[in-house]
Amino acid sequence: MAEQNFFSQIDIHFAKLVERLSGNENPEIFLAAALASRVTGNGDTCLDLAAVMEDRLPVSPCKREQMILPPLDIWRDKLTKSPVVGKPGDYSPLILDKEDRLYLYRYWIYEKKLSDSIKNRIKEDVSEINWIGLKESLGRLFSKDVGEGTNWQTVASVTAALKKFCVISGGPGTGKTFTVAKVLALFLEQAEGKRPRIFLSAPTGKAAARLKETMRTAKQTLRCNEKIRSAIPEEAFTLHRMLKSIPDSPYFHYNSENPLPADIVVIDEASMVDLALMSTLVEATPMDARIILIGDKDQLASVDAGSVLGDICNRNEIHLFSEKHCSVIRELTGEKIKISNCGSIPKYKIQDVIVELKQSFRFPKGSGIGRFNRAVKKGDADRAIELLQNANRPTIKWEKIRSPKDLHRALGEVAVKHYGKPFQTDDPSLALDYYNEFKILCAVKRGPLGVEVINKSIEQILEREGFVNAETRADNIYYKGQPILITRNDYSHDLFNGDMGVIMPVEDTYDHELNLFFPGTLTGTKRLPLYQLPPNETAYAMTVHKSQGSEFDDVVLVLPDQDFPVLTRELLYTAITRARRNVLIWGSEAILRNTISRKIERTSGLRDALWK
Repeated sequence: MAEQNFFSQIDIHFAKLVERLSGNENPEIFLAAALASRVTGNGDTCLDLAAVMEDRLPVSPCKREQMILPPLDIWRDKLTKSPVVGKPGDYSPLILDKEDRLYLYRYWIYEKKLSDSIKNRIKEDVSEINWIGLKESLGRLFSKDVGEGTNWQTVASVTAALKKFCVISGGPGTGKTFTVAKVLALFLEQAEGKRPRIFLSAPTGKAAARLKETMRTAKQTLRCNEKIRSAIPEEAFTLHRMLKSIPDSPYFHYNSENPLPADIVVIDEASMVDLALMSTLVEATPMDARIILIGDKDQLASVDAGSVLGDICNRNEIHLFSEKHCSVIRELTGEKIKISNCGSIPKYKIQDVIVELKQSFRFPKGSGIGRFNRAVKKGDADRAIELLQNANRPTIKWEKIRSPKDLHRALGEVAVKHYGKPFQTDDPSLALDYYNEFKILCAVKRGPLGVEVINKSIEQILEREGFVNAETRADNIYYKGQPILITRNDYSHDLFNGDMGVIMPVEDTYDHELNLFFPGTLTGTKRLPLYQLPPNETAYAMTVHKSQGSEFDDVVLVLPDQDFPVLTRELLYTAITRARRNVLIWGSEAILRNTISRKIERTSGLRDALWK
């Protein structure tokens, strides 16, 4: 356990309140509350008591004596006897379940509502199916010529057609969104003239904009009549906009008591959705409506608490469909799939609602990036390093940055080549396109190889090369051509943490006033005066976490010069898969090996609730 900033002020204040409510000074209750609060800030949804028992805290909270956490049986006994700790179903500040997982109440209720809603939705298949029509639609919409093996896009479509809740997972270029376009065509053809209410959504503005563009392209490839094609929506909303967030509150207009007026809800980039938002979303969706989650279960988990998509998919485990579901797929499509023969079938048959698309059209088996990704996902560092050292794999390269001088030289080369373009146009849309061609990604924000230092270095390089006016930048926070990353949600302007824009002049104003231009979900670009900007930062470089939901033609990944817990195979995989064409990795072999060997482990009860 790291000493620096171990407990936040919120952790301490919450622990004091809980201890006060317990009626007397109780160090075990204080520590349990402080730790339960702390782990949610680190991405866990609960505290696993067994994992931390008898650890020694590196700091003394509230100037108390440094303490060794108590043995599990003593700690459990203290907690179960406390009036501030309840069992599942109670209304208490802390909830302790049978697996010795300690929750803050609100995270327990989020998890409970989400798991209950999913289980209720997958109890029974959709009953009103035109089987003859469905078989004809599948044969027409899906090509038989997809190479060897199972056509998993067809399997995903059958699953989505039969289930009220469905997950379509897959890596980059596997055709997830194109598959969903075909699924929606299936639904519309099954509706036989009725017009189901379809909502397309994603966690961030940039992800929603990309979903809209991909759906627009996918529609044109469908083998269906124009009436069906035109009925497939192109509008894509951020989740907050779809649910209509209430300003200055954590609540939404649409909720369990006022459900979303939807028959079908599609959520793209679902790996980015945290537990609280996913629970709220599912609760706000009518029980008779279909929910389709699209995402990559192997990507980084959400920034906030939870690893929802990974838990729903039971990541790192192989699951086969039930005999009944395989039989239905075979009857409708002719696809023959292995039947589950594992000893323990999940009680709720959740394995039948999850489909993984396995054929990447962007990174085929022979591609360097594709092979590297597969090695990373398996945790095979030797194979990954071997691929990077192979000069015949030009799409993915590796350079060892040994000093700040090496870094500045390398940054100078990429900055002039890629970041000069946005400064040579007055068209905000074109400038945004340029910034979408290339991005520097960092594993960490601070330090000599972090986002903050690299952003400053690139600004200095662009000044030296004459792209940025040094006097203008010295007098102003913002300057023409500056890429901006939003760092806090601004619901009123439909801007969200992780969205990107560019500072450009407005042509029709007297003094060419600078504004932020950013992608709109309904129109090409939107603009916002600088005085209305939410918290933001310059974004020549950005963290891998912030890059989720984005794609760039070329990516440079900068790894730090020392090891950090944030360095995981999921982070590396996410960074690499942001690239459409080429990847360059800067970092040492030791750091690369540590990164590939470490995987994300977030404590949660959601996986057990769904799979046991």
